[in-house]
This record gives sequence, structure tokens and C-alpha cells, in this order.
Amino acid sequence: MTAPAQRSGAQIQGVEQRSIDYIPPEERHGVVWHQGPFWMTGGMVLSSLLVGFIGPGLGLGVGWSLLGVTAGMAFGTLFMALHANQGPRLGLPQMIQSRAQFGSRGAMFPIAVAVFIYIGYNVFQLIFAGEAMHVALPGQKVWYVVFAVVAFVLATVGHDLLHTFQRWSSYLMLVIFGLLTIVTIVHFPGSGVSPQVSGWSFKAFLVQFAAAGGYQISYAIYVSDYSRYLPEDAPAGRLIGWTFGGAMVGAGWMGCLGVLLGSYVPNPDAIGAIHQVGNYLFPGFGVIAALGTLPALIGTSGVNAYGAMLTGATIVDGVRQIKPTVRTRVTGLLVVSIIGAAIALFMPEDYLDSFNTFLAIMVYLLVPWTAVNLIDFYVVRRQHYSIADIVDPNGRYGRWSMRGLTAYFAGFVAMIPFFSLSFYVGPITKALGGADFSFVVGLLVSAGAYWLLSRTLHERAGTESATSPVVTG
Repeated sequence: MTAPAQRSGAQIQGVEQRSIDYIPPEERHGVVWHQGPFWMTGGMVLSSLLVGFIGPGLGLGVGWSLLGVTAGMAFGTLFMALHANQGPRLGLPQMIQSRAQFGSRGAMFPIAVAVFIYIGYNVFQLIFAGEAMHVALPGQKVWYVVFAVVAFVLATVGHDLLHTFQRWSSYLMLVIFGLLTIVTIVHFPGSGVSPQVSGWSFKAFLVQFAAAGGYQISYAIYVSDYSRYLPEDAPAGRLIGWTFGGAMVGAGWMGCLGVLLGSYVPNPDAIGAIHQVGNYLFPGFGVIAALGTLPALIGTSGVNAYGAMLTGATIVDGVRQIKPTVRTRVTGLLVVSIIGAAIALFMPEDYLDSFNTFLAIMVYLLVPWTAVNLIDFYVVRRQHYSIADIVDPNGRYGRWSMRGLTAYFAGFVAMIPFFSLSFYVGPITKALGGADFSFVVGLLVSAGAYWLLSRTLHERAGTESATSPVVTG
């Protein structure tokens, strides 16, 4: 049983010593409700705002766009939040758990996808942060490097500092975006201003729903990284609830604000629209509002770098077992930070199409993984794992697990006729006029295939610590 002092620990414990290894009970600390503000700040980034631009950009009216964003994000956040329970139960980062479903070598593919997502998100976060800073000071691209360094420092100190930074940032974001949202509502719909678009289209509604849902599902790769230090007996319902609530409020709020800005501001861009509308409150508040996006962008950049380091180390460990030291963490963080900053520096100025393509590809690659991972955890193994064998690349889960790999690729292949990309549109999506609901197909096919393939899998062993003997079952 963890001591009460450890349970309530919300202070930064110094530079984090752990990485992809198991967090033993005596090192567990933190409180469940902190997941709420952590994920709220994680959702209050400009990429969430851009998701809200999609419906209006396709001619969808304000009400239908708001419904599509809200429903889609609620759907996607549910899957994302279910992963939170894995952290305290297993005491491991999110993606290394995939070894139980795919094997230590087989898991490298979904883990590599996660690295791609982390670095890709960081590229856009750095660009957004540079644009926000450019409103007040010149030299947009130099800020990419500055903020990459700040994010690197946050991630180097690690888990506790990231939690603290995100939590305190949430209070600032509530004030600034609360005011900005009130101004937006009062100035536009509250004053009888007609929106730029007001139509209905099933295709556009489905695209908005799918984009919002897939966007939130993409956060699944992060979740237990930030719940794995909680006590082992953290209440599952409260943990999932706080994660869902925080993520839904943050991303849902920004998505809905994006709908309003996209519907009423001609040819909006994220920072430009915030700057313009903010000045309706009083001259200069637009700059304050633009700069107010920085805490979430910088903090989430640290979160992305931290996650990319964990997943990258997991890939290396699958080939050649490594010792999870502080030096390993710092080296991994340095590599991913340099890569992210370098790509941001060379990204074309017209990056919106690149962002939309990135978002779609990310969903296609990630959805089958989250389906397999959740079905295995909640239905097949029912939270019973041998931790020693997960952290050991040569452990009982093997190097290649055909159950997980077959289910993953079955779901991915089933999604292909439903793809909608700038360079390829699937035949079923064409027949539906462009509506892409591939992520629903992927979830159902991968989950169903894995369940069918795992009906003979019976693992009765309880969750073991990383130092426990190998358990057979």
C-alpha cells in the first residue's frame, strides 16, 4: 500500500529517473483529478481550433458544425480516456504495453507510427507558437528554436514538471479563452451578424464528425504516460472521468470556437482570427489572446517530445535491450527535439493542407492500434499481464504476435476503400460524395478480428511487478 504522503504528492520530485521501465509502488504519487487540467491544456491548442474550421470550410452551417465537432470529439475522447486506466494498473508508458498484443518486434510498427505522430504534432505546435509570438515580436522562425529548447527542458525534468506546467497553464487558458469566447459570441451571433456559410451537407457533417473523432483518438498514444505514476488502486471510474472531462472540455471548447471563427471571420487563420476578435474587447487584447496560446503550445510540445522519447526508446529496446537511465532519456529527447525543430524550419508557409493530410494519415494508422490495445486490456486479458515479460523484449509475449498484427492490418485494409486524401479517395468514399468514416470501420474490424483470434487465449495471472518471476497462464 502506498503511503498517504506519496498519494498526495503534487510537487516536482526533481529530474525524473524513469523512462520505459516499470514504476514501482513506492514511487507512485499524484492525485487523480490532476488528469483533468493536464488534458484540458493539452486540448486547448491551435490544432484543435483548426479542426473546427473544417465544417464551415465545407459550407456546413454553424449549428451543424458545432454538433459535428462536439459529437465527434466526445466519441473520440471516450476511446482516448479508456487508456488512462492502463497507467496505474501496469505502471508502464503507453506504447510499450503494445508488446503484449504485437510482440516486442511486432510492436515496432505501431510504435513507429506513434513517433511519427509525436514529431508531426510538434512540428505544427512549434509553427503555431512561432506565429503567435510573431504577433508581438519579429523573427517567427527563430522562435521555433527557442520554444523547442524550452520544451526540451520541460521534458528533461520530466513527468512531474509537465503535469505542473500543464495544470497551472490551464488556469490562464480558462481566463483568456473565456473572455475570447464571450467576445466572439457577443460580437457575431449575439449582434445578429450573418455567418459566412449556413448550409447543410451530410458529407460535410460526416467529415467534420470524423475529423474531430479521429483527432481525439490520436491522443490515445499519450494517456498512460501521464497516469502511470498514480497509485495502483487509483479508482478507474474517476480516472477515466477526469481524463475524459479534461480532454473534452479543452479540445471541444477550442473546436467549437474554431467553428464560430471559421463561420464568421472571412478566410480565417488560427492566430489571425484570434488576434482580430481579441481586439474587439479592447485594442491590444488581440495580442494578449495570441500570446495566451503559448503556454499550451509550449507545454504540449514538451509532452510530445517526452512521448517521442519513450516510444523511440521502446523501438531501440526491442532490437537491443537498453538500460533506461537519465542519460538515455536526455539523448532521446535531444534527437526528437532537433528533428522537430528542423522540420518546422523547412515547412512551407502554406502548411494547412499539410496539417489536414497529416491528421488523416495519423488516424488511418492509429485507429487499428487503439482498437486492438483496448480489446486486449478490457476484454481478452481483463487487465492481467506479466509486467516482467512486457519490459523484457525476449519475454513470454514473444517477438511477433500474429493475433495483434493480423487484427491491425485487417482493420487498416478494411479502411482503405473509405480513405479520403488529397492524392487518393477510396471508392466507397467517392460513392458517398466524399464522406470519410473509415475510423469507425477500422475500430470495428480490428477489435472484432482481435477478439475472434484471441478466444483461445486464457491468461489468468495477476499483474506482476517488473522484478517478479515469469508467470505462465
